Amino acid sequence: MLLYLALQALWTGLCQAAMQHYPAAWGHYDVCKSQIYSDEGLTWDYMACQPEAADMTHYLKVTLDPPNITCGNPPETYCALENPYMCNNECDASTEELAHPPELMFDIEGRNPTTFWQSTSWKRYPKALLVNITLSWNKTIELTDDIVLTFESGRPEQMVLEKSLDYGRTWQPYQFYATDCLDAFTMEPKTVQDLTQHTLLDIICTEDYSRGYVWKYDKTVRFEIKDRFALFAGPRLHNMASLYGQLDTTKNLRDFFTITDLRIRLLRPATGATMVDENNLSRYFYAISDIKVQGRCKCNLHANSCVFDKEKLSCECEHNTTGPDCGRCKRNYQGRTWSAGSYLPIPKGTANICIPNNIGPVIAPQVALSTAPSVHVANRKRARVCDNELMRCQNGGVCVGNVRCNCPSAYSGLLCEKPRCETELGGCRGPSSGQPPLRPPSSFGLLPLLLLGLALL
Repeated sequence: MLLYLALQALWTGLCQAAMQHYPAAWGHYDVCKSQIYSDEGLTWDYMACQPEAADMTHYLKVTLDPPNITCGNPPETYCALENPYMCNNECDASTEELAHPPELMFDIEGRNPTTFWQSTSWKRYPKALLVNITLSWNKTIELTDDIVLTFESGRPEQMVLEKSLDYGRTWQPYQFYATDCLDAFTMEPKTVQDLTQHTLLDIICTEDYSRGYVWKYDKTVRFEIKDRFALFAGPRLHNMASLYGQLDTTKNLRDFFTITDLRIRLLRPATGATMVDENNLSRYFYAISDIKVQGRCKCNLHANSCVFDKEKLSCECEHNTTGPDCGRCKRNYQGRTWSAGSYLPIPKGTANICIPNNIGPVIAPQVALSTAPSVHVANRKRARVCDNELMRCQNGGVCVGNVRCNCPSAYSGLLCEKPRCETELGGCRGPSSGQPPLRPPSSFGLLPLLLLGLALL
């Protein structure tokens, strides 16, 4: 009877393992190190780590160009787009109840009436009504969810979302939006559903968010991050291991979701898909009630927390790293070149810690040049490259005599920290790169145990 119950429990565990595709921890990487027992006693086990995602609009600075584009100075009366004779909306910067400053794009929603930023009206038609809204973090961040803009006015008929990776010095487009992509940007209209794994980095123009004011409740404009993630992680993002593997080995892919600044370029306001009424230009303007940007501080997988101090975000670095993004080794810990952490191998990743200066590769004998006297170095003490505590061989490597790591075929480097395919033609993208493919945990690992139980029975 006991043997029967044991087999039943074993079978239940097998079924659960088959249904559990990926551990939840693979989506977090929230622990940088832990203590473990080894043959030499209590030691540290280092892991890749990153901060949890958060609402990044709490930490940004917003600027508008032109600076005087916000309504209310002088006071102005606006008409409704759908009804040019209903002109009871006022904007007055000197009155708190009637002012619409930029910070109202980021305040708590759900109030009644809704709070929002609003531009001046299209007074100078046919000259374009152009507005640049720049969101700056003074810190590299990684996007984890859709960027969502909620317009209180009609959604703009032409708009561009741009990103910067160098603190606003240069810009590149993220996505174009228009009622007619061919007419506005000479681009064929597409949607994110038209993208594939091979075209994910393509810049597209979409007409999904710009058509007409008649859809009263269609106020949002999106930049679809999760739909792009789903190309690797599946429609419900259940296979985050595959996504993280791609982010790890495809540099351009990780950079695609990394920003320091966002810029919203509003090029043409909603007109109701009709001719502009030049006698009633107070119908045409921009108004934004909410902007959502979900992401995390980029810490190069060397920190699991990020602090906001003195109006600035900064990673709380681990692994003997330092800097706003943990982008360099601490002083006296430059025994090997700094490297970002790695999501691989799943599920703990590779920490790529910085090691002390007095621990490095074996120093080879050198021959003196010219007529200088020769220097005897053959008996120089060989430095410790690896051990079971601080300098552990990574990715399955084995420490040999404390002086070198015997690495698996797919990895190289002093501590086996680098995928070998990085040095090969074509990088780590192709199937012949030598990197093992990412697969969900196999349920067949428990099969020998089941067979052993049957043999005992």
